[in-house]
Amino acid sequence: MGGAFLAAAVLARVGGRIGLPTIPLFILAGILLGPHTPGVAIVDDPHELEMLSALGLVLLLFYLGLEFHLDDLKAGGRKMALAGGTYLALNVGAGLGFGFALGWGTSEALVLAGVLGISSSAIVTKVLVDLGRIGNAETKPILGIIVVEDVFLALYLAALQPILSGADSLSAAAADGGKAFGFLLLLALAARFGTKVVSRLFDTKDDELLVISFLGAAVFVAGVSEWFGVADAIGAFMVGLMLGSTASGPRILKLVHPLRDAFGAIFFFAFGLSIDPGDLPSVVWPVLAAVAVTMAMNVLAGLAAAKIYAFGAQATANISTTLLARGEFALILATMAAGAGLDERLSPFIAGYVLLLAVLAPLAAGRSDWLARFLPGGPAKDQETEKTAVPV
Repeated sequence: MGGAFLAAAVLARVGGRIGLPTIPLFILAGILLGPHTPGVAIVDDPHELEMLSALGLVLLLFYLGLEFHLDDLKAGGRKMALAGGTYLALNVGAGLGFGFALGWGTSEALVLAGVLGISSSAIVTKVLVDLGRIGNAETKPILGIIVVEDVFLALYLAALQPILSGADSLSAAAADGGKAFGFLLLLALAARFGTKVVSRLFDTKDDELLVISFLGAAVFVAGVSEWFGVADAIGAFMVGLMLGSTASGPRILKLVHPLRDAFGAIFFFAFGLSIDPGDLPSVVWPVLAAVAVTMAMNVLAGLAAAKIYAFGAQATANISTTLLARGEFALILATMAAGAGLDERLSPFIAGYVLLLAVLAPLAAGRSDWLARFLPGGPAKDQETEKTAVPV
């Protein structure tokens, strides 16, 4: 475990010097030091880190829930919902069509729809911060699309779980789905109306007690969620949603940050351990095709968002390239697919796809002016448009 942390840290430091995000580097560290690669293997069996990896996934989604507020949906209004819905329709729809075109199976196509359809909120946020674009006019629509994606993520995972669990019949699948949605609805109602009660339960000035309390709640509800057929990570997300609206929310967000970083790194590292580099050549053409599809859909989604918000070419290019990265959600789906015994090509495909886009997206975002030259309006007109554009 110590070797895993150190290897991830060394690669992340090296990659950071050339502007690469940490997620693909953590995965690469797992691939290089795993049992499938010649040389030093610090972990012989990826299952040895299974519990720590699960904890990393729970903390990643718990943190996402803390950052998400139900009021965010109201703040963006109709434009945010329209831009987010358009982005999902284009990307998830293209992902589903791509999945069926591959011919790997219906369940596999549904997994690929989510893999190709959802951006990485972690990488998107990091790109915005690193490029100094937090105050840009187009940043609010970008974050609004991420919020809509987060809502869709929770519903999609809940719907996909009964399918991947291999229910024996339509009625069994409906029963599993009903149980899952019932529990999810219960958590949603608790998040919406139970804030005052939850706030009192977690009201303490002692940071140690607060850490133990929110960590216990997140992990416990994650486990109960899995028993009800809801992905454990979504249970943790809902706990984060509840606690984020309490008086202790800002303190919890600060306290969980290092835990999320540490165990999140183990999650990505453990995923790399499960990848056999020898399998990657067999999926290289599907990966390249998927990347091309994702790039095209992101440009179309960027044009649609820019039309909704009356932005020019440069803002359009910024939206298209910033939302390009795929990351943690794709890996969650890869983990679920592996556990459900789906096509063995899914894991190396998703690994190659995530690695390639996680590297390309920050580089493309940093050079979005190249794309802006080819978009309607052009850079010259865009500068004048962005001065008058007001984010909603």
